[in-house]
Amino acid sequence: MVGQLANRAQFGLILPSTNTSVEAEFNRMLVPGVSWHSGRIFVNNPDLSSSESMVSFLEDLRTEIKRAVESVCHAKIDYLVMGMSAETFWGGKDGAAEFARFMGELSGGLSVTTGAAACKAVVDAYGAKRIGIITPYQPVGDGQVIDFFTQMGCDVAAIHGMKCATATSISHLTADEIKAAFRKVDGPDVDMLIQAGTNLVAAQAAAELEVEIGKPVIAINTATVWHAYRTNGIKDQFTGWGSLFEKH
Repeated sequence: MVGQLANRAQFGLILPSTNTSVEAEFNRMLVPGVSWHSGRIFVNNPDLSSSESMVSFLEDLRTEIKRAVESVCHAKIDYLVMGMSAETFWGGKDGAAEFARFMGELSGGLSVTTGAAACKAVVDAYGAKRIGIITPYQPVGDGQVIDFFTQMGCDVAAIHGMKCATATSISHLTADEIKAAFRKVDGPDVDMLIQAGTNLVAAQAAAELEVEIGKPVIAINTATVWHAYRTNGIKDQFTGWGSLFEKH
C-alpha cells in the first residue's frame, strides 16, 4: 500500500540489528516516491571470528527473522528487500530460491529482492562470464558465494574474504581497504568485480574504482537497490553510484 510520501513503492527492508551501513547507503540512492521501512533481526552474538561462529550467527538470524518481517509488514509495505546477503547465498542456487520462498511465506506472500538474486540480475545485465569477488566473510561463507555464482553459470576467477571478526567490525573497513581487496581479485580476463556483505560501506568505493579500472565494479547494496527498483518498475537513472544506475 503506497503512502502519501511514497506513491511509487514502500519497501520493507530486513537487516541484522548489527548493521549500520545498509540504511545509510540505501537512503543515499533514494528516488522520489519511494521509502524504506526497516525491520531489524535481533543478533544474539555478533561473533564472526571463525567459520563455525559464522554458521551459528546465520542460524540465529533464521530463528529471529520472523519477528523482523512481522513488524515491518505492519506498515503495509509493498515489497520486501533483504539488507543482509550471506544467508541469501547459502545453499547455492537452490538455497537462494528456498530463502526467497521462505521470506514470501513469512510476509504473507510478498515478493522479495535478495542480494543473491540482485547479483545474478547484474551479471545478466552486463553479460559477465568471469568474475572476481570480495566479501567480509570467513572461508565457509566464501565457499557458499562461490557455489552460488558457479551454479548460476559464472566462472569465479578469485575470491578474497576479509575475515571480519564481528558483524559490527565489517563496517569499519575503509574505502582504501575495500579497493585494495577488489584489486586482489581483478585480472585482465575478469569481466566484473562484485562485493558481498551488506555492512561493508562499499558502494562509493566501487563506483570510484570502476572509473579507475574501466570495468564494472558492483557493490551488493547498489545491486540490491537497483534490483528492487527495476523489479517494481522504477526505471530512474542517476549518476554517482556507478554504471549500473547510469546505464541499466
